[in-house]
Amino acid sequence: MRWLIHLLVNSVVLVVVAGYFDGFYLESVSAAILASVLLSIINVILKPILVILTLPVTVITFGFFLFVINAITLMITASLMGDAFQISGFGMAVFAAIIISILNMLINTFVVKPMQKK
Repeated sequence: MRWLIHLLVNSVVLVVVAGYFDGFYLESVSAAILASVLLSIINVILKPILVILTLPVTVITFGFFLFVINAITLMITASLMGDAFQISGFGMAVFAAIIISILNMLINTFVVKPMQKK
């Protein structure tokens, strides 16, 4: 159940980012849901490997390199989705990764967690 909630939150965040920034395109809400599923799978399988391989750089940059890893996972998701999900470049992917991380944190802190306490 928790995974489904995070999946829906991530889908909403992807739609919001696509609505506000020109270099980040999603074809539809169903494309956002599919992108969210693919991104979740990539984050479970590939992200831990990338984090371990880049651990020295991540430590030196005080964790900010994790945004680059998130951008890489976004770019992989966009390449798997084809025309339904497009990111204009790596800079846009890094910017979107930062915005997505902030929005996910805010929504989980102020909406999801208070609802789970009831």
